[in-house]
Amino acid sequence: MNKITTLILAMAFCAATMPLEARDIDLKSFGAKPDGKTKVTATLQKAINEVSKAGGGQVILSGGTFLTGPIELKDGVELHIEADATLLGSPDLKDYPNRTGSKHVIPENLPRWRDIALIYADEAENIAITGRGTIDANGKNFVRPKTESDKTAWNYVRIVPNNESVPRVVYFTGCRNVTVTDVTMVNQPAGWSYWIHDCDLVHFDRCKILANVEYPNNDGIHINSSRDVTVSNCFIETGDDSIIVRANNRSLHEKKVCERVTVTNCTLHSWANGIRVGWVNDGVIRDCVFSNIVMTDTNVGIVIQLPGETDSDYGCEATLIENILFSNIVMDGIYAHPISAQIADSEFTKVEAVRNIRFQGIHSRGLQFLYIKGTEKHPFENFTFSDCTFERVSDEVLPGYKEHGSSYWDRHKEETFLHAKNFVFNNTTFTTY
Repeated sequence: MNKITTLILAMAFCAATMPLEARDIDLKSFGAKPDGKTKVTATLQKAINEVSKAGGGQVILSGGTFLTGPIELKDGVELHIEADATLLGSPDLKDYPNRTGSKHVIPENLPRWRDIALIYADEAENIAITGRGTIDANGKNFVRPKTESDKTAWNYVRIVPNNESVPRVVYFTGCRNVTVTDVTMVNQPAGWSYWIHDCDLVHFDRCKILANVEYPNNDGIHINSSRDVTVSNCFIETGDDSIIVRANNRSLHEKKVCERVTVTNCTLHSWANGIRVGWVNDGVIRDCVFSNIVMTDTNVGIVIQLPGETDSDYGCEATLIENILFSNIVMDGIYAHPISAQIADSEFTKVEAVRNIRFQGIHSRGLQFLYIKGTEKHPFENFTFSDCTFERVSDEVLPGYKEHGSSYWDRHKEETFLHAKNFVFNNTTFTTY
């Protein structure tokens, strides 16, 4: 072998073994047309793939509206949306078929039996969505107004059934080291804004979620079976629940715990629940803190709910919820209960316990007081209320509950205190005006 051949082989070996350098791609210079009419799906996905292959970096959207169908984030990729840019979801339902080849989940066991989303990541690491731009999910194309005779609860309905709808805008499953900062999301299609499903080390900061409150099921941040998740300094306005913490493991290959979730310094506005913990046959949810939160114009402030059988969104094990702290929360304009806790008396509903829940510095003004209803077999245990004030006002002060989302049903639950064990009230007042 001559010296030239040896040198070429050595150089090839070095190129193959050296780490790849991170790379940034501006999507416009990569060939995308940001006119809001030309789909850039293939170009955007190609940019994501190339940045990931190069070892990570940014895919940058700037100076226009980028129309796209579903895309998948890959390892090391930061989707950066500049303040003058919008990522616009396709208005065509045919662009949202169920995915094939999902690694982390059993798709047929997912809520709504659907594993598609506008932005998706499957077992990716070190991914991010950043920038002061906008994600517009184009939801107006997936709903229609109700008839005048049926304008109760939410004023819009989906144009297709659950199993054909766009169920989520951003969906991360089996991911690690996830960051979402500064981005504004609007116009959700009667589907969840963010679904964090069995992920680790997730951080939301300074995000805005501006969903149409008259659309059903457009939840804000839905945290499921995940660990070490923080949500801070966010403004969340939704037609459905603003913050959800659950442990539905039915679609996973192994049962996971949802724990160490922290939500702080956020403003919530919901035509359903401000914060919801649990659902039917979730697993273990523990060691979570919700602090320094303001809720306005919301139906129910804080909900712990384990209902009966539902169509597709249910878990596979007995629920254990414990060691949860709600601290320094102001609720003003609550159309039903400030705090609601309910366990369905149903053979379908599996429960281990709901215990060790603390409420400190809760101040509420609304139409009803607390709703607490466990079961004889599974009472709520060890709830502590410290330094709380609850004010009940008349319907003249907060009129129109029948056309205010879920309060159409929530108001039918009269104030109840049943099957509650070891409840302590310290310096807590209930006042009617």
